This record gives sequence, structure tokens and C-alpha cells, in this order.
Amino acid sequence: MSMAVVGMIAGMALGFAGYFGGFGAFLLVAALGAVGFVVGRFLEGDLELGDFFRTRDRRDRR
Repeated sequence: MSMAVVGMIAGMALGFAGYFGGFGAFLLVAALGAVGFVVGRFLEGDLELGDFFRTRDRRDRR
């Protein structure tokens, strides 16, 4: 499935949630979609747990 189709399905789900459930449901669906995306990338091996908890040095801020 192409990324365009996945994006279209996600947009339709957000649209239905916003239309039928209001703004609160829209935000809930968007937040759960983002969590699902991160978990999916983690399970595929594209992300590592250390990417979220890595500390920065002062050298990185320049």
C-alpha cells in the first residue's frame, strides 16, 4: 500500500471523527494515530528506543 493511500485513509478517519464526534474525537484519533505510527516504526526497526531518551551535549547545540 502506498503512502498516499495510507495518508488518504488517515485523513478520512480524522474527517469522520471530526464530523461525527466533534473536535475532542478529532484530537483523540489524531493522537492515537501518531502513537500507532511511532509504535509501527519501532516494530519495523526504523526507530530505536534510545532515540527518544538520548541526552544532548552542549556541543550539539551550536
